[in-house]
Amino acid sequence: MLNLYKLTSNYLGYCKYQKNLNDKSLKAYKIDLSQFASFMEGSDGDLNKTNISNYITCLHKTYKPKTVKRKIACLKAFFNYLEYDEIIEKNPFTKMKIKFQEPFLLPKTVSLNTIQAVLSEAYRESQSTNKAGYYYKAVIRDIAVLELLFATGARVSELCSLNVSDVSLCDGFIKIYGKGSRERIVQIGNDEVILALRNYRIAFPSKNNANDFFFINRLGNRLSEQSVRLMITKYVDKAGLQVHITPHMYRHSLATLLLEEDVDIRYIQHILGHSSIVTTQIYTHVTSNKQKSILVAKHPRNKVVLDKGQI
Repeated sequence: MLNLYKLTSNYLGYCKYQKNLNDKSLKAYKIDLSQFASFMEGSDGDLNKTNISNYITCLHKTYKPKTVKRKIACLKAFFNYLEYDEIIEKNPFTKMKIKFQEPFLLPKTVSLNTIQAVLSEAYRESQSTNKAGYYYKAVIRDIAVLELLFATGARVSELCSLNVSDVSLCDGFIKIYGKGSRERIVQIGNDEVILALRNYRIAFPSKNNANDFFFINRLGNRLSEQSVRLMITKYVDKAGLQVHITPHMYRHSLATLLLEEDVDIRYIQHILGHSSIVTTQIYTHVTSNKQKSILVAKHPRNKVVLDKGQI
């Protein structure tokens, strides 16, 4: 019987050193494959279609469709690796049809007025804070984070992983490393955003190490994703807004607002770092305000003149 835990360890090494997957992906793979190995311990141990089907059924009973889809994709990749390395003779996923309906969920967005209110609260906080203390520096950092989230539409993991060398304040270019180690360059076209980033660099000067993280905490370590989430919640509460906002909603909102300004969807695809334009097209379903204004102004029904006869 194959030792799935040992094979998982070997596969993770392959993913790290040959596929160059990031630590976050490796952690998810380890959890998913360890879960499968644990399930197989309670079965006869054969890597056949029946046991795979039973495992998938178990996943459906426990997780949401999106999570199940990811776990199955991980498992498929693992078995492809085993087959390629001739560790198994037959891949149980071969000719195996896996179909399930994933619910269509529109991206959650926030209005431009809400984004403005949160940003304004952070700027007001900087004006009312003692400039001699660390808290003032932290607020300056918060402003830079909030500005950059909205300016680039970066995922929070991408933003927190930025290095000093990835941010060029002279020309306003931000180099972002996305999913699958894909690299993209996003241009900052707003002077207020550039100024916020410059103020941050003054408050948190670099130690001339280009590999240092751009956004850091009080101890000089990488700013965590959870810190960004809590930061947003803090300013939402201070602004008196009765809404829950996540970092990812800035990303969704930017895409939606750009579409409403008639920006070509291919440019939005590049800004967001989507490998497929199909992913970007989901935002066409949420631009209802733009759709309404177009239909009100340009619908051909407006040109229809009826002869209703005498009243």
